[in-house]
Amino acid sequence: MDSAGNEKSITQNQAEQGTTTPKGYNATDQITLCNITLQREVLNGKHPGNKFLKFSSFNGFSSYSNSWRFWDQTKKDSGSVPSKNSSPSKRFHISFIRKINWDSLWVMCKTWIKDPMNMALFIWFSCVAISGAILFLVMTGMLNDALPEKSQRDTWFEVSNQILNALFTLMCLYQHPKRFYHLALLFRWKAKDVLMLRTIYCKNGMQKPNERMHISVVVVLLHLNCFAQYALCAINLGYPRSKRPAVGVGIFISIAFGAAAIASLYIILSPLSREYATETDQESPSQITFSPEKRNSLMLEDGRVAETAPQWIGGLFDFWDYVCLAYLSLFCSCCVFGWNMDRLGFGNMYVHTATFLLFCLAPFFIFNLAAVNIDNEAVREALGITGFVLCIFGLLYGGFWRIKMRKRFNLPSNNFCCDKPDITDCFQWLCCCPCSLVQEVRTADYYDAIESKFYLKKHIDDTQLVLTPLPPEDESMLFKSSNSSPYVKISSPSIVRME
Repeated sequence: MDSAGNEKSITQNQAEQGTTTPKGYNATDQITLCNITLQREVLNGKHPGNKFLKFSSFNGFSSYSNSWRFWDQTKKDSGSVPSKNSSPSKRFHISFIRKINWDSLWVMCKTWIKDPMNMALFIWFSCVAISGAILFLVMTGMLNDALPEKSQRDTWFEVSNQILNALFTLMCLYQHPKRFYHLALLFRWKAKDVLMLRTIYCKNGMQKPNERMHISVVVVLLHLNCFAQYALCAINLGYPRSKRPAVGVGIFISIAFGAAAIASLYIILSPLSREYATETDQESPSQITFSPEKRNSLMLEDGRVAETAPQWIGGLFDFWDYVCLAYLSLFCSCCVFGWNMDRLGFGNMYVHTATFLLFCLAPFFIFNLAAVNIDNEAVREALGITGFVLCIFGLLYGGFWRIKMRKRFNLPSNNFCCDKPDITDCFQWLCCCPCSLVQEVRTADYYDAIESKFYLKKHIDDTQLVLTPLPPEDESMLFKSSNSSPYVKISSPSIVRME
């Protein structure tokens, strides 16, 4: 009855407006078409009622409006729950949830956490979240029942505050050498410097308009973030809580967080994150190509071919085979490590040296200075021990780059620890860092590192270096080092011989 009456009303409206219905056309078809149109408009966030002025000039508006009212009234009279097809908003949410592949997400998380750097970041974020939560609960009074005495609440507040201060200060200290290096590259601005900065700050590593100015703004903001954090750290360590200037703390916290946030937004909104259709950039890394012969054979111009299966030179405990290198690695590990990373193409020597020193020394001083303003003796000792332990774990910085070296140059892995090569590399650096460093230096000195490949060194007599077992004590063979080696003039037993 309702559909028949609706057909009649539509026919009368068309007659009043002077419009005719084509032969064989049914009013229900018009209703169905209106329903489809209305659903599409609801999906786009538009209601048919908002289009009154737009549709009032058309002759068919009356029938359109009546059809909408009929469709809406039918929904209300039915009293049923809208289905997926009649509820676009619900259909959207259900489809979105079904698109999430939780198994793939779980695999992605496990792959992410296996990286040593990501694992360290996860631990850092966890410590920041726990300390921040305790500080918030104490400040808002939510722990008054658990900590009834004011002295207890003050102790927990100060401990959480000092831990947060130490964590953020350590993060700035670890990042600051790299930021100083980027500032030096901006001043120098040579071809290699431009490529490196583009890879770090520009989207896809491509050339951007006024890129030097935009990168300079970001680097200056990041430096401001570090210096503000240092000032905040000085206030927290230099003053007890009762005498600490609240205005100074608020100003430096605002500058530290504001500079980092503005730098992030600037990278996103500036041309650094945009794509431009530019001409072929001769300096872009993506434009570096090799001839087919060179790409297939990986052969240098002098005829040397890349080593497909390079080996570690010497065992892990062949430490005293090179006396000079052994003493250098033992008493000046940071300098030798930075020099070795530089010649292998893993970054600047001074950045690695400074970062390694900060990893091994900064936690001890930061946490022990933070313990000065805490009245609880047990907490003070715990902070001191924490700083010392973090200094020991700072040796894992070397293990991280040993993993990078092994994977880049396809060196053999060791599955000693839990059948995991990455854990074994970190364990070697943690337990015997000079031994691991000597082995890495010997390997880098034996080969030439070019384009992420190892090549045998070229000698004047065009002889070839061949790996052999360690020589007996009654045999004497000399190891000829390159001119850049720290033990260039040292004659000592070696695992290589000339054939």
